[in-house]
Amino acid sequence: MRRNTYFIADLHLGAGYIADQREHERRIAAWLDSIEPDAARLYILGDALDYWYEYRYVVPRGYVRFFGALARLADAGVEITWLKGNHDTWIFDYLPQEIGIKVVDGVLDTEIDSRRFVMEHGDGCGEPRRSYRVIHRVFRNRLAQILYSAIHPRWTVGFAHRWSAHSRKNGHTPAASNFDSVNDPLVKWANNYAAFHPGVDYFIFGHRHIEVDTELACGARMCIIGDGFKLMTYGLWDGHEFSIRKMEQL
Repeated sequence: MRRNTYFIADLHLGAGYIADQREHERRIAAWLDSIEPDAARLYILGDALDYWYEYRYVVPRGYVRFFGALARLADAGVEITWLKGNHDTWIFDYLPQEIGIKVVDGVLDTEIDSRRFVMEHGDGCGEPRRSYRVIHRVFRNRLAQILYSAIHPRWTVGFAHRWSAHSRKNGHTPAASNFDSVNDPLVKWANNYAAFHPGVDYFIFGHRHIEVDTELACGARMCIIGDGFKLMTYGLWDGHEFSIRKMEQL
């Protein structure tokens, strides 16, 4: 019986800092195949791919096993929704048409089994750095996208992967044990959102690469579901409870 809703984020398939990229993709594809019997819905909360840019007539090489697993789920009747992250911002019409998925850019406020879920990758809300917010807007600017697409992929793909590796190496992600359940920017954003949109039961985010499950002042639960390349975690809603779980070795 298809009753479960699954949430994954930050797989970063194809990232240069993942030692065995093929084995990583194989493991993710195997996990996707394993949820097919009971999955009603799958939400991908961004950064499934470390880099992705669709041109009008060509798409990047790779990710065959991952896309194949998603296609099998879609063909089996599983509803798949992909929320864009900061690494896979440039999904346009290829994946929705080829696989049969829904793509969302920004906040998704939806009802699942009579519970209200608000989801976002995590970089588009509660981000205090002005420089990051500027980049976030530029990446989504249509003129900037057209100009970027005019550059040959032999230059852009390598540049994007080097930038990703540099950001990963030099970025600072606070440990989950240091998470501030009162003053964290995501907490403040969620409480503010709930003040103007009452009735939210769950806020679900990715992006941070940590596991967080906390009760908010507004009464909702806020969860950051870890990642799918180091922690190998995912979110599960079984129709009654939400939990963060670890992918079994397949």
